[in-house]
Amino acid sequence: MPASGSEPEIILDLSRLLSRVLHATPTGVDRCEMAYARGLLAAVPERLRFAAVHPTGLYGCIPTDAVLRFLDATEERWDHKGFGSIWEMRRFATGALAALRPRVHRRDPSAPRPFYVQASPNNLTRPDLIAKILKREQARFICLVHDLIPLQYPEYARPGGAAQHEVRIRAILNHAEGVVCNSQATLDALTPWMDVVGRHPEAAVAHLGTHLHRAADGTAPPICVADGRPYFVCIGTIEPRKNHLLLLNLWRRMSEERGSANIPKLIIVGRRGWENEQVVDMLERCPALKGCVEEQGRLSDREVAALLPGACALLMPSFAEGYGMPVTEALAMSVPVVCSDLPALHEAGGGVPDYQDPLDGPAWLKAIDDLASINSAIREKQIAALRSWQSSRWAAHIAKLLELLHRLTL
Repeated sequence: MPASGSEPEIILDLSRLLSRVLHATPTGVDRCEMAYARGLLAAVPERLRFAAVHPTGLYGCIPTDAVLRFLDATEERWDHKGFGSIWEMRRFATGALAALRPRVHRRDPSAPRPFYVQASPNNLTRPDLIAKILKREQARFICLVHDLIPLQYPEYARPGGAAQHEVRIRAILNHAEGVVCNSQATLDALTPWMDVVGRHPEAAVAHLGTHLHRAADGTAPPICVADGRPYFVCIGTIEPRKNHLLLLNLWRRMSEERGSANIPKLIIVGRRGWENEQVVDMLERCPALKGCVEEQGRLSDREVAALLPGACALLMPSFAEGYGMPVTEALAMSVPVVCSDLPALHEAGGGVPDYQDPLDGPAWLKAIDDLASINSAIREKQIAALRSWQSSRWAAHIAKLLELLHRLTL
């Protein structure tokens, strides 16, 4: 790649992180935007500036020094699960949003057209706004595509979610000169839409990096595992696509047949999403699940990093995924994984996880029983396979992004 001085400027959109300033714990998309900010700052700081659609509705450039302070404070909040009080939250939000108010950036008309990079779906339902931003910046649009699940499986989306996501995908394909897909599975799903829209942006596949690392500061696991019983972990928003119902039915059967105190615990990490009434009813009212299933809601990064290494396995029985971040994070900690037999999860886990049909309850129960035992054949097989497995890295993802940008300058 040529010297950075000959490469166009990169404008990174931080609208997502600004819009989430009052949220104590991050979503996967929040993490991606943070990783783009940190990765581009590390790789090409001299080419990088930041912009956002501010929560006030104004668009503009935001000062790098204020961005750096905001990124540090946001990561600290994620790491320690939020604010000490409502007043602390409001004080942080007020100060951060004031420091990050948009400014006008005077562009050098002789400079090459910059790249406008967006790692989140924010504002993509407003294609007119995207067009105005690109016109104002005289920029070429590059967007990270997370998944097309609402279009592929509208039954798992909120009401109206499929139509809304189609607007996003059309906005990307109508305006982008380049797209980064988090998996080949996502690119395969996007390609037919390129034909529909009639534009084929330059595309790259770049797997997402891992965020979690083993807690090295003595952080104790959550109280739910303090009794020393074996436990399994399921991480993800409680929504129909994640198929929590399969696991809850298995744990109910085990509890009824063997006794609640004689089976491993299931620890569910993730906020409650949408159209999950049956799952919530079981969590709140099923007597057989008392004492053997724990709903933890959102945990901080430190708490998850302390929880995962002691688990018998991560369980991920999803019906659809764009990638599979929990799979890579568990394997990076040498934690066995049982997950659905989906193309995106194969990309995340390679040959290591135990892949199962998300509807095959007996097969999942057999794997769970094996992994709960001291001499687990599945665990031994996965630990051996991990010797040749490498976790995805954000530095590699950013390198592929920069390669894509370079191709577009030729």
